This record gives sequence, structure tokens and C-alpha cells, in this order.
Amino acid sequence: MNTATTGLAAGMALGFAGYFGGFWAFLLVLVLGAAGLIVGLVAQGDLDLRERRRR
Repeated sequence: MNTATTGLAAGMALGFAGYFGGFWAFLLVLVLGAAGLIVGLVAQGDLDLRERRRR
């Protein structure tokens, strides 16, 4: 899945959460999506947290 498709899916998920669940559901989906992105980048090896902590 390329970046545009992933962005589209994330935007649709946030839109559905905001429409059906309100503002707090929108924020919850946004925060959990960001956490999932960070975990995925670390697992894939694209983000090295040890290097970031040294700064």
C-alpha cells in the first residue's frame, strides 16, 4: 500500500470517527493512529528511538 492510499484510509477513519462518535472519538482515533504509526515504524526499522534519545 502506498503513502497516498494509507493517507486516504487514515483520513476516512478519522472522518467516520468524527461523524459518528463526535470530537472525543476523533481525538482517540487520531492518538491511537499516531501511536500505531510510531510502533509500525519502529518494528519496520525506519525509526530508531535509541538515536533520538541520545540528542
